[in-house]
Amino acid sequence: MAEKTQLDHLYDLEKKFGDRTWLTQPLGGGRVKELTFKEALDEARRMATHLVSLDLPPKSQIALFSKNTAWWLLADIAIWMAGHVSVPLYPILTAQTIRQILDHSESKLIFVGKLDGFSEMEPGIPESLPRIILPLAPKMKGDHPTWEDIVAKTEPTVGSPTREASDLATIVYTSGTTGVPKGVMHSFGTMCASMLIMELVKATPEDRMLSYLPLAHVFERTIVETVTFTQGTQIYFAESLDTFVNDIKRARPTIFASVPRLWLKFHQGVLAKMPEQRLSLLLKIPFVRGLIGKKVLAGLGLDQVRLAVTGSAPIPPELLAWYRSLGLELYEGYGMSENFSYSHLNRPGQTKVGTVGITNPGVETKLSDQGEILVKSPATMLGYFKAPEITAEVMTDDGFLKTGDRGAIDSEGFLRITGRVKELFKTSKGKYVAPAPIENKLLTTETLELACVQGSGMPQPYAVVVLSEQARKALDGGDAKAEIERALLEHLERINTELDQHEQLELIAVTKDAWTIENGTLTPTLKVKRAVIEDKYGKLAEDWYKKSEKVIWT
Repeated sequence: MAEKTQLDHLYDLEKKFGDRTWLTQPLGGGRVKELTFKEALDEARRMATHLVSLDLPPKSQIALFSKNTAWWLLADIAIWMAGHVSVPLYPILTAQTIRQILDHSESKLIFVGKLDGFSEMEPGIPESLPRIILPLAPKMKGDHPTWEDIVAKTEPTVGSPTREASDLATIVYTSGTTGVPKGVMHSFGTMCASMLIMELVKATPEDRMLSYLPLAHVFERTIVETVTFTQGTQIYFAESLDTFVNDIKRARPTIFASVPRLWLKFHQGVLAKMPEQRLSLLLKIPFVRGLIGKKVLAGLGLDQVRLAVTGSAPIPPELLAWYRSLGLELYEGYGMSENFSYSHLNRPGQTKVGTVGITNPGVETKLSDQGEILVKSPATMLGYFKAPEITAEVMTDDGFLKTGDRGAIDSEGFLRITGRVKELFKTSKGKYVAPAPIENKLLTTETLELACVQGSGMPQPYAVVVLSEQARKALDGGDAKAEIERALLEHLERINTELDQHEQLELIAVTKDAWTIENGTLTPTLKVKRAVIEDKYGKLAEDWYKKSEKVIWT
């Protein structure tokens, strides 16, 4: 029997749950559109018919440029039904990067959907490249066919076109903290291999999920798209940042995945409404703890969550402990674009704080002589598109992926990430410093939202930090600067007592600049781009050291 692909699973779900609501899409103003399995796949089949009619070369690349919507998923399905390959683009990219990816991927068509600031990005799309406009897309130059018009006048593809598991399904361009994005090639088989996670997650059509992290990234593609395509979970979409908490409350997700920065924002939002000391006291009272925890989680829309996953970057153990005190266990995992996020995960009954868990089913892990984590996963990529030399550089002769991360594996098989191989820097004293563990310690205070530890060639490392929203609001009020500085000084002293002498921070530099995806300081999965921060602030470091102050306002 041939190996099943996402399309095969979808056809099974259509037969079994055809009239059940599958996708819930906000349209603005409180309105939503609900699509059943039958309705959704009917639209995808009609679009597939249209794509076939265009007579593109077999297995052409088709770009998909949109924020998460129901039609993002349906466009992906239609591309596959028509025998082509999807190339997702992050919904916030510069025109230069858009052009670079479209040219490198040799895309023959682009779907354009819901986007912010599109006028600045549009020059990156060649005028000669045909477009299909998805619902909720912004107004744009030219007259282009729309999804609605095509679906309305096109007959659905007859039957249920399927694909070979070995076929190239998608090319995912890595966000990358440095350098030019690389096109990671995944087949239907490597994508579906990540569903071995179902042995641990056991998702069903009764589960609800909220899709809001970029679908152009494999984390969301694994935990939302591939899960719903194979297991039939109901998917709700987020409308905007302003409506985010209401979007969560609409979905009342039972499975929820996020990244550390957003878990931190939820935490800081709660503490902005209730002082930490009072909340901590209430959570220590046995007969009150459960009620308070449920109330806080209900306020976040997370009271129905049975499985909460965190990934993409390290998360402070103190934050995990705080959510646990509310009654929500966060399971930290680990994976890469190159293995479709299928590598390691803490799971119920097998959890160790400070680690990213044990290997997932079918995964092997070992460490190189230099301490680099090497992973062999059934979801390992086919390679980098048009880059066999770079592919060879990241694979060992025996099929293990060189992750670029340093780590340690304990006697029970739990993996701890200790930093990036290339992130290590050497101080002027000749000592190597791993920044990630120090940044984790820095982010255990509600005063800070982001931190980047640097100091190559300096006597001691230092940290550039961004204040939390709560602290920024207090600062805008006028009288809080001295109080915030005192809190940071105490925090710095406390952290330094926990670090080896060569790791101790000389100072904290507080920047008023925002670090965002839009200005290029964060990746689309909200990780700090170290090289960008180094370029931006590194030249100021010598002056900071000369001031002999522990907290610098810059």
